[in-house]
Amino acid sequence: RMPSIFSYQSAEVDWCESNFVRSAVIAEYYNTDGTSLFSFLLLAPLNFLVLEGAEPPRAGGRMELCHLKVPLLLAGVFSMYFHMTLSYVGQLLDELSILWTLAVAYSFWYPQAYFPKCIKTRRHFFWLTGITTVISTLMSFVKPTLNAYALNCIAFHLLYMTWKELKKCNDKRVHRMAAVMVMWWALAITSWISDRWLCWLWQAINFPYFHSFWHVLIAMSLLYCCPLVIYFDVSYEMPSFKPKLEYWPSDSWPVVVPYVTLEEPHKQC
Repeated sequence: RMPSIFSYQSAEVDWCESNFVRSAVIAEYYNTDGTSLFSFLLLAPLNFLVLEGAEPPRAGGRMELCHLKVPLLLAGVFSMYFHMTLSYVGQLLDELSILWTLAVAYSFWYPQAYFPKCIKTRRHFFWLTGITTVISTLMSFVKPTLNAYALNCIAFHLLYMTWKELKKCNDKRVHRMAAVMVMWWALAITSWISDRWLCWLWQAINFPYFHSFWHVLIAMSLLYCCPLVIYFDVSYEMPSFKPKLEYWPSDSWPVVVPYVTLEEPHKQC
C-alpha cells in the first residue's frame, strides 16, 4: 500500500537531525522550532521592515513588495511544516514556495538591461518568468530529491549578476554590503552541504544540526540581499534619485540591519 503523501516521514528527503528525539509530534525539533521559527519570526520581519523602508516612490512599488512578502511568509510556514512532519507534501510545499519567491523577485526586480534580446518589455518578461516557473513546478514532481540542489544553483546566477553590477559601482558601502551577503551565503551553503554529505560524521560526534544553521544563515544573507537588490533597482528604474545604503543601529556594530535611503539629485554610481 502506498503511504499517504501527507503522512509523517513520507518525503523523499530526510535531514541529518535525528527524528522525534525531543518531541513525539515534531520530527526534526531544531530544524522546526529552534531555527526555522527563529528565522521566520525574527529575521523575516526584519526583511519586511527593510523592504517597507526602501519602498520605491513609483507606481506599483507597494504592490511589488506585497507580492514578495507573501511568498516569503509562505516559505517560512511551509519550511516549518516540512521539518515538523517530513511529509511528501511538506517537502514539495517547502521547495516550491522558494521557487515561487524567486520567481516573484525575478519578475519585478531583474534589471531590464539583462533581458533576453527577444524580450522588449517588463510585461513580456513576466510571461517568460511565469511560463518558466510553471514548467519548473511540474518538473519538481519528477525527481523531488534533486529540487533542493537545483534551487541552490540559482544562487550562482544571482552572485554573477551581483558581480556584474559591482563592476559598474564604486560605492564602498555597496561593495561592503555585497561582501557581507556573500559571507553569510557561503556559511549557509557550507552548512547545507555539510549536513547533506557529511551526516555520518556529525551523527558520530552527536552534532547533526547543520541544516538548522542553514536556516539562520540564509536568512541573514537575505537580510543583506534585499536592500542590495533594491539599491540596484532604484539605480535602473529611478535615475533621478541617488540610492544610499544605511545601517541600523550604527555602522560600527558587527551585525546591522541595512536599508536604502533616496537622495536627489542622482550622481552616476
